[in-house]
Amino acid sequence: MSVILEERSPRRVSGAGAALWMLRRAGVKIVFGIPGGANLPLYQTLKDFPDLRHILTRHEQGAGHAASGYAQATGALGVCLATSGPGATNLVTALMDAHMDSVPVLAITGQVDSSQLGTDAFQETDICSIVAPITKYAVEVTQAAEVATAVGEAIQQALSGRPGPVLVSITKDALGGMCELKPAKLPAPTPAEPPQPAPELIAQAAERLLIAERPVLYVGGGVVKADAATPLRELAESLNLPVVTTLMARGTFPDSHRQHLGMPGMHGTVAAVSALQEADLVVAAGARFDDRVTGKLDSFAPHAAVIHMDIDRGELGRKRHADVALHADCHAALTALSAQIRRSGRAHDARQRLAAWWQRLDGWRSRYPLGYREETDILMPQYVIERLGALTAGLRTVYTAGVGQHQMWASQFIRHDRPRVFINSGGAGTMGYAVPAALGVQAALPDAEVWAIDGDGSFQMTCQELATCVHSRLPIKVAVLNNASLGMVRQWQDLFYDKEFIETDLDSETMPTSPDITALARAYGCAVYRCEHPEDVDRAVLAASAVRDRPAVIEFVVPKSVMVWPMVPTGVSNDEIMVARDMRPKFDEDD
Repeated sequence: MSVILEERSPRRVSGAGAALWMLRRAGVKIVFGIPGGANLPLYQTLKDFPDLRHILTRHEQGAGHAASGYAQATGALGVCLATSGPGATNLVTALMDAHMDSVPVLAITGQVDSSQLGTDAFQETDICSIVAPITKYAVEVTQAAEVATAVGEAIQQALSGRPGPVLVSITKDALGGMCELKPAKLPAPTPAEPPQPAPELIAQAAERLLIAERPVLYVGGGVVKADAATPLRELAESLNLPVVTTLMARGTFPDSHRQHLGMPGMHGTVAAVSALQEADLVVAAGARFDDRVTGKLDSFAPHAAVIHMDIDRGELGRKRHADVALHADCHAALTALSAQIRRSGRAHDARQRLAAWWQRLDGWRSRYPLGYREETDILMPQYVIERLGALTAGLRTVYTAGVGQHQMWASQFIRHDRPRVFINSGGAGTMGYAVPAALGVQAALPDAEVWAIDGDGSFQMTCQELATCVHSRLPIKVAVLNNASLGMVRQWQDLFYDKEFIETDLDSETMPTSPDITALARAYGCAVYRCEHPEDVDRAVLAASAVRDRPAVIEFVVPKSVMVWPMVPTGVSNDEIMVARDMRPKFDEDD
């Protein structure tokens, strides 16, 4: 018999029932997790909530990344469950990842009985203290009557302001204990109203934009979180502003748009990096001046004034002084800024002023386009990604990526024209993210075609979640670029460590292919394909794309020596961008 609670009727429920009721009240439809001794009362109560789908992952980290993928694809709350001790600590990496990328994830973990707290009981750990630095809210509940309030507060915290992960640890006796639930007295777990921009600061920002000669819109993940792609485009088009989008903002401004210069930073386009370095005004929208974008911070955009808009007041001026600091939701700030520009009646003159700037930008774009050495007999990884993007492009396609060279190529060589369709680990750089995140995306969007783009090193960290996909009928597609190495680390060894490739090769003379990725995927029950030659790529991608009843895995065998270009090494100025192996600087003497 399912538990149906009217909004105003008090009901005797267990602590577990109160937790699940609050999830349902918040609109949660899917949760990811693994049962264990301490959270078993929660799992035994799931049968009373048939409208709440549980997906049994094979590792708690997979549950956390699945919840993150779900949240990033939808903007809604992602939820994961784990038991106490190692179950809870296995979530830490996923929670740190969500924290770095501002993803709303709720973790509900079991805990030993309250009478055993502090006794080093079996599978006891102080998970709230462990995750305190990487969550917005972490609380331990020891009474059944406190569960609903704690879960509701956690949900509100996760979704309010700058989104982020939260954790509620509930003792086993609190989960199993009974309490009277009074829905009418419980506040709805809805996010607080976002901050609005101050009109006088909007006026200042608009004035700076109207007189700038070399402006750049620097767009970060906060624009995605605020669903602000439309006002972003309106502002950019109103003044013909060049736009750069970070790894977490890819697709928020279309790659196909003439004003888009690409991704900035360590592996960004020369045009995007150069534009920021030469700008006289940088409008940072929901971006945090991450070191992977700025390079050596004190040399970043040295001639530019900064307008910085962010929902998190703590980010304003934290790394770079903001001449105009807008503590606001990016949707509200961009909308207000566009309106102020229209009221000024000066947009046409401002656009005319940028003619010389666009001449320089177009010069960098034409001189240093993204590209790679094409081969007829070698399967180049960039070609794989380029063809994958061309063959699968569509309104129903979402890509996730692990971390490594493949992630950068997926950002560079797939055209991203919509927000929330390229989902990856940015701030934390978590290898193993792609497959479980794709699992979460597919669960959230059952009609979507979801591709996990991975490297062989990243894939092996969480490939067990293929079993979850088979078991739960989630037909994700996985493209594994197998170069038999930890490619990004190997690239650094090649460039900066005299080609001493220490402990980055994943093969050996005695075991050239371990594991056999196709055999591994087949063992999990997936459809399997393998490509070693360029002419095989289209066939394999189209075949995998047609699979609807189970996951499909394609192993692409690619060389070890291929590198990601351009590149700005860590700790140097973006002016030292490397556009080829010979480390040729971007600026010629006539620049």
